[in-house]
Amino acid sequence: MKVYYSDQYTIPLPDGHRFPISKYKMLRDYLLEHQIINHSQLFESPLASDEVLQLAHTPEYVAGMRDGSVSIDVIKRVGFPWSRGLYDRSCATVGGALLSMLSALKDGIAGNLAGGTHHAHADRGEGYCVFNDIAVGTRYLQKEKLARRIAIIDLDVHQGNGNSSILYHDEGVFIFSMHGEKNYPFIKVPSHLDIALPNETEDAFFLEELERGLVEVQKFVPDYVFYQAGVDPLKEDKLGKLNLSFQGLMDRDELVLSYAKRAGIPISLALGGGYAQPIDLSVLAHANTYRVAKKVFGV
Repeated sequence: MKVYYSDQYTIPLPDGHRFPISKYKMLRDYLLEHQIINHSQLFESPLASDEVLQLAHTPEYVAGMRDGSVSIDVIKRVGFPWSRGLYDRSCATVGGALLSMLSALKDGIAGNLAGGTHHAHADRGEGYCVFNDIAVGTRYLQKEKLARRIAIIDLDVHQGNGNSSILYHDEGVFIFSMHGEKNYPFIKVPSHLDIALPNETEDAFFLEELERGLVEVQKFVPDYVFYQAGVDPLKEDKLGKLNLSFQGLMDRDELVLSYAKRAGIPISLALGGGYAQPIDLSVLAHANTYRVAKKVFGV
């Protein structure tokens, strides 16, 4: 399994900013230290080109993020101060997603230690998301005719409004989002299948609803799957409002990954959210997704 990282690109954030930028490097180190993956599986993410970004984003928005001319309103929605580092890191996030997608087509599974930036829309970013890596990847698969039927399984605690606003009307795409009902974004953009969970949902009900959702994904008969495996449903997550345990998240991952493995569908992993206090708990939950991937795919 090839895994791509982009934590070499940094975002200058003010003191006290609540986005856990440290978790990306912490996760890469944890995966290596605990021998979940080894150095030969790790690859530096390249920067996605403007041409590639424009598969899912307007030229004006891409240019504005590149040169800093994007409106202050958009920057406020994104939640990060503008910098060239923000643009470069966002491009690397998409570059890693594209290479993990191409690797999954060859090997069955691959991962990106970033991404899942599902709140980015065609003409703007929001919610710590600048460019939408899954939307760009989906459009790339379509353009290059590498897949005909593409499913997005989005299990981040926040609904993937950007995925839906960009891709809902694309032929051959099925978007499944399971998320907290009373959580950001407070105005949802409908997916093809949305399962909204009440606050304090625990493992058993979550897994029951996921099985119901996966039945619908199977009916769609995808030949490629993007898996947004955010770990913010974890009980300890400060933004999540759900009560999943570490084991519940691992059972979630096993359901999704075992489905892809059994059906012979290539699947790539996007990191998604994780905002626990301390952040080490989110790092552990993200690492567990790779533990499950190693178990299910034998990689």
